[in-house]
Amino acid sequence: METTGRDTLAGAVCPQDVEVPFSGPVHDPVTADRVPHVPPSAGEFGGPPGFADLPRPLRASVGIAAALCMAVALVHVVMVFLYVAPPNEVSQRYRKQINAWIHPLFEQNWRLFAPDPQSVTQQISARTLHTSPEGSREVSDWFDLTAVDDAAINHNAFPSHTSQNMLRRAWDAYAASHGNDDQSKSERALMLQKYLRNIAVNRVSADRHNAFEDIQLRVITRPIAAGTSAGRRPNTPAQTRYLPWWKVASDGN
Repeated sequence: METTGRDTLAGAVCPQDVEVPFSGPVHDPVTADRVPHVPPSAGEFGGPPGFADLPRPLRASVGIAAALCMAVALVHVVMVFLYVAPPNEVSQRYRKQINAWIHPLFEQNWRLFAPDPQSVTQQISARTLHTSPEGSREVSDWFDLTAVDDAAINHNAFPSHTSQNMLRRAWDAYAASHGNDDQSKSERALMLQKYLRNIAVNRVSADRHNAFEDIQLRVITRPIAAGTSAGRRPNTPAQTRYLPWWKVASDGN
């Protein structure tokens, strides 16, 4: 039977009806932007492993460390809150534990937001005592420790924190913890006494190289009157306080 070209075309198979095996992703520029990008899971394709892929002992260690950090942070927040809160039954009952946690690293000082300007000035001086092998005692002249700080601060655009605050803050802390009898009634008061003494010893030793076994401090307090011009002192008399003689050991204790 003779076939015509029209019959051949009618019996041919349409290319859309042929099933072609899938060999890879098909890029369709129309729908490419509509398909969401799914990132590979942790550990897939050689990527960094996730927390679930870690060994069980390591996961347990990380969990314990995280729990400890959260517990310490919570305790710290509670301690600071009780320290700065108004006096209450809880803070008064656990005052010793609260102070032990806060001092000396986490002490709260609100003067940054509400500065308390100084109403007095202190001139702190020191003198030393040396006992010779024959038994004679030699007392040195007074060495002005405050003048050394003033010389380092005046006409200095960037004075150091040590020159501005170390000696002054050490004296303020000592005066607040000892009162007027110069008796160390707590371990913290004794620590502040040694701190003030060591500052004086280091500065005197740097300026004078003579040997000494005892040191004494003198503090002259002068009030600052309101409206007093520079270079003029108020008429209020100054107060002079002599601290006891302190022994100086070779190890500084």
